[in-house]
Amino acid sequence: MTFNVTVQPSGHQFSCDEDESVLAAALRAGVGLPYGCKNGACGSCRGKLLEGTMEHGPHQVKALSAADEERGFALFCCARPKSDVVIEVREVAGAGEFPIKKMPTRVAKLDRVADDVIVMSLQLPANERLQYKAGQYLEFLLKDGKRRSYSMANAPHLDEHLTLHIRHMPGGLFTDHVFNAMKEREILRIEGPLGTFFLREDSDKPIILLASGTGFAPIKAIIEHAAHQGSQRPMVLYWGGRRPKDLYMHALCEEWARTLPNFRYVPVISNAQPEDGWSGRDGFVHQAVMADIPDMAGYQVYACGAPVMVDAAKRDFVSACKLPDEEFYADAFTSEADLANPA
Repeated sequence: MTFNVTVQPSGHQFSCDEDESVLAAALRAGVGLPYGCKNGACGSCRGKLLEGTMEHGPHQVKALSAADEERGFALFCCARPKSDVVIEVREVAGAGEFPIKKMPTRVAKLDRVADDVIVMSLQLPANERLQYKAGQYLEFLLKDGKRRSYSMANAPHLDEHLTLHIRHMPGGLFTDHVFNAMKEREILRIEGPLGTFFLREDSDKPIILLASGTGFAPIKAIIEHAAHQGSQRPMVLYWGGRRPKDLYMHALCEEWARTLPNFRYVPVISNAQPEDGWSGRDGFVHQAVMADIPDMAGYQVYACGAPVMVDAAKRDFVSACKLPDEEFYADAFTSEADLANPA
C-alpha cells in the first residue's frame, strides 16, 4: 500500500510505500528533508507528525524518546507511515541538487597522518565525477551488504581525488582492514553524495565551526569551499582533541589563520600530558566556544564529531548562549557501537 506524505510549511507532497521510511521516500522524490546517519542515531531528521499515524523502527532514545513520540515528534529515517500523513519539518534548500550515484572507486593513496588516522584518497572512474556540497558524505557499500559512512574532506572544486579521514576503530571490520590490510589500487564501491550538513550560503551571519577528532573532515571541506568562493563571513574554528596529536592537521589550520581573511583557529585539548608540552586552551571544546562567545544570537554553528560533543554543544549553545535552534547544523559521527544500542 502507498500513502501520501505532505510536508509543512512547504506544502510539498510525495508518495511513500508502507514498508519504506519517510526519509527514503523523500530522497527518492527529491524533497530535501534534513538527515544525517539514516539509522535513528543522530536525530538530524527529527520533525513533527501533524496528522495521520506512523510506526518507528529501532532508534536511539537520545534521538527520540517515548515521551517525545507521545508529543508528536518523529524520526523520519526510521518512521513508516500507516496512513496518509502531514509532517512538519524545515526542508533544506539545495539538498537534492546533485544526483546520488553508485560507482566503483580505486584507492589512490593511503597516508597515515596520526597513529589512528589515515587520509584515504579515492580515484573515480575515467570521465566520472561525484558532484557534492562541501560537508556531505559518502557510503562505502561493503560485500556483506553493510555500509560505512565518511565525509568528503576536500572541497568540491578540488576534484582530482576524493579524500576521506578514516579513524581506526579497533575491532571494526572496515577500519581494521583499512589499517592492517588495505593496499593502494584496491577497488571499493561508494554511494553519494549524502547528508544535509553543508554551508547555508544565503546568510551573512558569522560562522562558528566546531569539530572533535575526525569531525574535522567535513569542516575542512567547508573552509576550503568558503575560501574558494571568496566568502567574507567571519569564521572561527574550534577543534578539540584529547591530546595534541589528535589535531592531525594542526599546521594546516594555523596556515589558514595566517592567510585567510576573517578566519581564526582555536585548538582545544582536554587531556594533555606533561610530555605534550601543551600551553594552549584546555577542557571541553564546546565550553571554550561558550567562554569566548557567550552571546551567539547572531551566529550560525556547524558542529561535527562525537555525538556526545554535538549533543552537549546544541543543548548548551541554545539554552545558555541564545543561539537560535534553527542555526545549529550538525553531523554527529555515529559508529556501529552507537547503532547497536537502539531504543
